[in-house]
Amino acid sequence: MGLDSVWHWALLLVIAVVIFGTGKLSKMGPDLGNAVRGFKRALHGDEESKAGANPASPELTAEPEPCTPAPNTAPVRDPAAAPK
Repeated sequence: MGLDSVWHWALLLVIAVVIFGTGKLSKMGPDLGNAVRGFKRALHGDEESKAGANPASPELTAEPEPCTPAPNTAPVRDPAAAPK
């Protein structure tokens, strides 16, 4: 029983369906496709960014927006915790 046998692949498919179920197996294909597509985009991302392939996407910056300072409030002292 080698890897080229139809019965070998049929048995592996039955075992996979029993272990994972049909719901997970149907989701696995698109997830794998999206992962491969994302990997290809990451490899060729420099070339696309130089060519301006996606002008509709906003440009991402690493600088955060300025924060507003917290309002000045005096510390609240607990009268029971005051030293005597």
